[in-house]
Amino acid sequence: MNSMEKNQIKSAFILSAAWLSLSACSGGTTKTALYKGLGKESVDSKTLQEFAPPALEPSFSRKIQSYLDIRAPGLGMMSPDQKHVYFSWRVTGTSQVWRLDQPKGFPVQVTGGEDSTAIAGQTLDGKWVVLTRDRNGEENPGLYLQSTQGGALKVIQHKDKVQTIFEFASSDSKYIYYRANDVKPETYFIYRYEIATGKSELIFSQDGHWSVVDYKDDGHFLLQKALTNSVSEVFEMDLQTKNLRPIIGQGESEDYSVQYSAKENEFLVLTPKLGEFRRLYVWDLKKLRLLTEELKWDVSGFAIDHARRHILYAINEAGSMKVKAMNAVTEKPMEFPQFADADQVYVGGISHTGQQVMIGVETAKGPRLSYSYDFKTHKQTQWVLPSQPEIETSVFVRAKLEYYPARDGSQIPMFVRRPTRCQDPSLSTPCPVVVHFHGGPEGQSRPGFSVFAQMFIDEGFIFVEPNVRGSDGYGKTWFHSDDGPKRLNVITDIEDVALFIKKNWQIKNQAPKVGAMGWSYGGYSTLVAMTMFSGSFDAGVSLVGMSNLLSFLNNTAPYRRALRIPEYGDPIKDKDALMRLSPISYLDKVKAPLMVIQGATDPRVPVGEAVQIHRSLEQKKISSPLIIFADEGHGTDKRSNKVLELGHALSFLKKNL
Repeated sequence: MNSMEKNQIKSAFILSAAWLSLSACSGGTTKTALYKGLGKESVDSKTLQEFAPPALEPSFSRKIQSYLDIRAPGLGMMSPDQKHVYFSWRVTGTSQVWRLDQPKGFPVQVTGGEDSTAIAGQTLDGKWVVLTRDRNGEENPGLYLQSTQGGALKVIQHKDKVQTIFEFASSDSKYIYYRANDVKPETYFIYRYEIATGKSELIFSQDGHWSVVDYKDDGHFLLQKALTNSVSEVFEMDLQTKNLRPIIGQGESEDYSVQYSAKENEFLVLTPKLGEFRRLYVWDLKKLRLLTEELKWDVSGFAIDHARRHILYAINEAGSMKVKAMNAVTEKPMEFPQFADADQVYVGGISHTGQQVMIGVETAKGPRLSYSYDFKTHKQTQWVLPSQPEIETSVFVRAKLEYYPARDGSQIPMFVRRPTRCQDPSLSTPCPVVVHFHGGPEGQSRPGFSVFAQMFIDEGFIFVEPNVRGSDGYGKTWFHSDDGPKRLNVITDIEDVALFIKKNWQIKNQAPKVGAMGWSYGGYSTLVAMTMFSGSFDAGVSLVGMSNLLSFLNNTAPYRRALRIPEYGDPIKDKDALMRLSPISYLDKVKAPLMVIQGATDPRVPVGEAVQIHRSLEQKKISSPLIIFADEGHGTDKRSNKVLELGHALSFLKKNL
């Protein structure tokens, strides 16, 4: 059981304005018609046809295809009898579930079709695997059972515009517990599905964004009620009485991840409450007792097996993940594999008994490797073989941690990959630079293996990934420095990276050309770079990014809206700040070419965000090609679409940088 995921919470406000006057900080005023709606139904078929992705030049398409052949399967989940590993893999072009019957054996495909499918869980009797399946990137997954012998899927629940999310399978293998927002789009209720009868029963139905973060076999559950993306309350529910006992977080505004500990009436709690960084504590309902060492890094996550034998926790050391283990009863450190050359070490599924755990190991020079580790025998077994045909990954460039100064003197970390030729002291002209902004905004760029980065390296670009303020992994002050209107104080981190590069990476007094790109919040950052900070960047590609924070908050999915309001600001009291932070307010400043790429079925960033900025730039006769994938959501999932998405982004930046 992994530490609880951060969830979205219910809607707090819906805008109703059809038109807004947007006053640019540059003094200009633009009147823009706001779209309305979400998903494919919010855009007409003519628009989808007009902006369908054009074909790539065949030789370039083949080159992108060859990069995408380099891949590693998911970490995997070991079967209860420890004889098989189930994992997700995109080798067919869409994520499907596969099974290995022996280490490094030939994988057997167990699901198929065009819909993205992943392994979610298993029953302990070894009869069923639990699968989650999504359609066209809508992020409204359904839940299914499949016999471990293979065959047709048995639907638990899959409803249009509803998220049905696996929680756990009971230890007696009779029930599947799940949550769904099928009654109210902004509220998640908890259900119990009986495998024998195929019937679902509602077991918890309070309003809010609820999830099960842990359970005991005696019928006690830990329920999390997420209030924002980083604030939650945790309760214990008695399944028989439905009574809730407050555990932690009530009346606070704090980040908590909670699991049952090995001792009665004690809980494992991951929180930054008592310091700058997240630490793992024991909570006895009275005080927090420190469990992990004092470091100037976050404990980014933890896991404990259902038998309460082993605790695993990951330390985020300047973007690199390192995993440690301790005995859950004695709280003493335990032996755990260490990988000296690894950039990242990940923990996958832990067996119910706690004896086996899946580990992912990633370096800069090859796709992630997956191992099982046996706590009893200390045996480490590699299961899955990654694919890397025709391309020599040993020459891939390793990311180097560097820093650039923000205008207030803060040092902003960035990972930099430089092609060999760009390090040649006899170089007469500077190499072009692509700055890739991560999503989130609570995400974090990290070193490791990246086919995506290497695509740009091989085309002669220096590839830069900054962790601007608001990124995770650098303490809570850094993390919360961009909340709401405070973002106005740190949004300049976006421009400062370009200013630093152009000043300090010159060759013979010639500054390099600098481009920006990113997905989601990284797409928004790119739009900010090209509008608010026009002139600092020479070209940009925004993928599924927000162009207007007000229209975004108005139209994003209800289950996400209030999650985003605490992050970006309140549409009423912070309206002016939101418009000052919206790229669409600065269209009069735009000079450099900008490409916009979007999925029509995106439930997070509505397709209207892309259409409205494209139409506005088109009216100003500014080069702004738009691509819309009719059958994709928040980024591409299907391989054919991913080739087009990456190919057009790379081609556009090559042409303009």
